[in-house]
Amino acid sequence: MVVRGVVQGVGFRPYLYGLATELRLSGRVSNTGDGVVVEVEGEAGAVARFRERIAAEAPPLAQVESVDALDVPAVGDSGFTIVPSRSGGPVRTLVAPDTATCRDCLAELADPADRRHRHAFITCTHCGPRFTIVTGLPYDREHTTMAGFAMCADCAREYRDPADRRFHAQPVACPACGPRLRLVPAGRAGAMPGGAEEGEDPIDAARALLAQGAILAVKGLGGYHLACDATNPRAVAELRRRKARGDKPFAMMARDIADIERLVDVGPVERDLLTGPVRPVVLMRRRRGVPPGSGAVVPAEEVAPGSPDLGFMLPYTPVHHLLLGLGAQADAGGAAPRLLVMTSGNLAGEPIVTDDTEALDRLAGLADAWLLHDRPIHVPCDDSVVRVLDGEPLVLRRSRGHAPLPVILPVPVTAALAVGGDLKNTFCLGEGRKAWLSAHIGDMDDLATQRAFERAEEQLESVTGVRPRILVADRHPAYRSGQWARRRADGRPLGRVQHHHAHIASAMAEHGLDGSRRVIGVAFDGTGYGDDAAVWGGEFLLAGYGGFTRFAHLAYVPLPGGDAAVERPYRMALAHLRAAAIPWRGDLPCVVACPPDELAVLDVQLERGLHCVPTSGMGRLFDAVSSLAGVCHRAGYEAQAAIELEAAAVDTPAEDDPRYTFGLTGAARPGVPLTADPAPLLAAIADDVRGGIPVPLVAARFHGAVARLVRRVCAAARDASGLETVALSGGVFANALLSSLCARGLRQDGFTVLRHQRIPPNDGGLALGQLVVAAREVDGAG
Repeated sequence: MVVRGVVQGVGFRPYLYGLATELRLSGRVSNTGDGVVVEVEGEAGAVARFRERIAAEAPPLAQVESVDALDVPAVGDSGFTIVPSRSGGPVRTLVAPDTATCRDCLAELADPADRRHRHAFITCTHCGPRFTIVTGLPYDREHTTMAGFAMCADCAREYRDPADRRFHAQPVACPACGPRLRLVPAGRAGAMPGGAEEGEDPIDAARALLAQGAILAVKGLGGYHLACDATNPRAVAELRRRKARGDKPFAMMARDIADIERLVDVGPVERDLLTGPVRPVVLMRRRRGVPPGSGAVVPAEEVAPGSPDLGFMLPYTPVHHLLLGLGAQADAGGAAPRLLVMTSGNLAGEPIVTDDTEALDRLAGLADAWLLHDRPIHVPCDDSVVRVLDGEPLVLRRSRGHAPLPVILPVPVTAALAVGGDLKNTFCLGEGRKAWLSAHIGDMDDLATQRAFERAEEQLESVTGVRPRILVADRHPAYRSGQWARRRADGRPLGRVQHHHAHIASAMAEHGLDGSRRVIGVAFDGTGYGDDAAVWGGEFLLAGYGGFTRFAHLAYVPLPGGDAAVERPYRMALAHLRAAAIPWRGDLPCVVACPPDELAVLDVQLERGLHCVPTSGMGRLFDAVSSLAGVCHRAGYEAQAAIELEAAAVDTPAEDDPRYTFGLTGAARPGVPLTADPAPLLAAIADDVRGGIPVPLVAARFHGAVARLVRRVCAAARDASGLETVALSGGVFANALLSSLCARGLRQDGFTVLRHQRIPPNDGGLALGQLVVAAREVDGAG
């Protein structure tokens, strides 16, 4: 039998050994590039029961896709054995993602009588590193970054014992055989108070530094974190300054879920996400006021200034648990922190650091000390980020714990590589009915990110066995991802897919729509290269995998100065006011926010159309309204203005105000899409701002107006096309309030609504859509 799926690195061979022994079957099992191959012989009924139970009782981390059986002559084996893996041939098995430390290992970690007490690399077949240490297949120790650590006699005995849960656990280790932690203070050893002394336990020394307000670079599964005490305002502010973070919220790691529940609203879905094997960062709504005496460990305001949400995760490696006090001695290292800021070990825009030498260089000036170890990280893998939307998880960054699990495609694709976009880059390899999205790479403006992209692509090819025959990229001529694909094509076809078509195709593929289906696609984001060379982003498409028609879009306005307008939302507000013929009067916040000299230059720039690309971006409209309402005039991080506008509206019920509306003009026919003009809406907002209407009410009314526009245009699209399914995609739909309003209204109107859950709605999901559009094998159903 050949068992395919996630069946290597998850204790599958030991499981089959136990199952065969229980059923008194003889035979053998081994890993191959194709999966797990098992031969059994014995009584016919027992063999049948063996096959039936393979998938039904598989180990918790396993995912069995198929069990293919073939009758072969009996060889008369006297027992069941695990034989050495067989290399060679095509690679078609699946690598497991990294998984949080299991309960059994945690119990040993905390037990002073256990030989792995406080061992920072404790693991077994049910937990620990997988994807980030794999260097090749089949999955054996010599094909991981554990290859350089020889097992001691005790570990080797456990590894060979079928009754032990470390039976054939490839990362198995203990204090005697490594890996090992060490703490490296900045500058010379001992230069900092509390720095590691010779023979001092690195964890105890690290905790002491954290207690003093230090910032630590901590090596994790897929890269380095920068960590500090989240309750220390000075430490958090200093980390924010060093990292040039602006006001972007930090993620936090709490010791246990009870500490999280005191600070944010944790529902059953959030609890499952926090405590499950993936352990992503979960964004949750802050509780209003933490009562005195509640026992809450309250983070400093500098962690997430002004944000209605806080992002939390629970420890997922032994190092994390030890830093937060598991197994700590009362007199060692002082009190353990209960709440840590845990942010990616990098500067803004750079990829996460994985190499130790590089960490000591690139994180110099950011960290006061490095808590590192000697097990190499082969694949960078940042933390995944999730929020819960209407009781369903919405993945905003699909990385650790998810990569490299494949997405099962509803249409077959030829072997292809889709390189995604330039922001929140991920790439996608696909062949047949499987697509492998990479872990989060980052923003492609940075040369280090481009190098990380290249290394990650080579590694994913090696573990999937996909050898791309075509490459796929966005149509934007200046995207670095597309330029990389063009350089690497080497005679292979290079397909180009329109940005918003890819967004909608991504949602369709996630929901399993076959090649014959078309949808009404609502693609809202800030920036995407349009077929007319304008910047699209407020799009209504009639789309299938094979193509799309632009049914409607937000009216074009000038984008004055490109990135300058994105970083300074008041510029976008002023451009929208000029397009709507609303005077720039000093009683509007966006006018006051613009320096007088810049206001004069902007006036000329818009009048003459200098450096003004037209844009239909819904994200840019959110920026404009945010500044017009006085919420955010300068964006220190991506989508800050829109995020703060949503935050202002969240707890404010807004009645439908007929003044808050879009004009809808044009006749939707081939080549002539409808145009949604925000001028009436902007006039109403300006009147309310001048009239002193509270900002939360203005923000809530604006969200309601956008949701009503979506319902109105989708109804028109249904009348024109007969389509009854709407797909919502693009980064704007990370806005939980807008997404909920749109979905609820569309369902009331009788539509089937597709929203992202497992694939990010932002550009992190773009590559999947590119793949199914450009690499789809058109068959009878296509």
